[in-house]
Amino acid sequence: MVLVTTSDLPLRKVSQGKVRDVYAIDPDRLLLIATDRISAFDVVMAEPVPAKGQVLTQMSAWWCRQLDGLVLHHMITADTDEIVNAVPSLAPHRDAIDGRATLCRRADVFPVECVVRGYLAGSAWKEYSTRGTLAGERLGEDLLESQPLTPRIFSPATKSATGHDENITVERMRDIVGGEVAQELECMSRAIYERGCEIALQRGIIIADAKFEFGRDTQGRVLLIDEVLTPDSSRFWPQSEYRPGRPQSSYDKQPLRDYLEAERHAGRWNGEAPAPPLPHELMLATSERYLEAFRRLTGWYRTVGAS
Repeated sequence: MVLVTTSDLPLRKVSQGKVRDVYAIDPDRLLLIATDRISAFDVVMAEPVPAKGQVLTQMSAWWCRQLDGLVLHHMITADTDEIVNAVPSLAPHRDAIDGRATLCRRADVFPVECVVRGYLAGSAWKEYSTRGTLAGERLGEDLLESQPLTPRIFSPATKSATGHDENITVERMRDIVGGEVAQELECMSRAIYERGCEIALQRGIIIADAKFEFGRDTQGRVLLIDEVLTPDSSRFWPQSEYRPGRPQSSYDKQPLRDYLEAERHAGRWNGEAPAPPLPHELMLATSERYLEAFRRLTGWYRTVGAS
């Protein structure tokens, strides 16, 4: 299995995020390469996760197809042959991009992340358990960890390429992007989350929360961009094991987060880059969780992760 931690293609690289490298094709199109890098607490780990970039790319592509007709999205194709046909200069690099490349429409990114929370978990539970709030706003009393939230909570965050993202209020989001855009992004986020939950539950998976990003294309349309409903951007729990009042088993990178939290509590890590060295077994276990989520959702067993 080929591990990809960075990419070097005969195109102009316009940005490098925590996981993705972005290349310009022409004024209307970009190429996204999902590497096997992984981040937690907004810090990129030195160790890669096998097959992770392929899982993120192909799962996002699968979800985009499920969302057709509900929202507009940036994906043109994530099929490697179609991408090479569209961009012939990539032919010598086919093996390096296979399964992890997305040809997409260019969009100006809104500088906020749109989070929908259906359950009280992660950073939301951490803040609530200490202060009874989420992004500084009061929640109900005596809520349990992993408890369903009714109604779902829309919880935007600042978007940071290198530092720590921060939960913000909807009012603050309106200040950043404008009231009309904020309302549109919230409506789109809620619609995507509800559709995703409905589909995932049919496959025995609870989507506890999900993060979405949006941009405006050259025609002025608001598009869903980046990744969608993956183990990197969402919290996946097996429905059969769900019990409120405690942390949940997950198909995402929660074990990595737990390991890093233990290192921080033990005084071996200060929460900033660089992260501590990670055991090889942890990276393999994380890979298998990503693959299992992909297989359960899509039913595809030989598409990614093959040796």
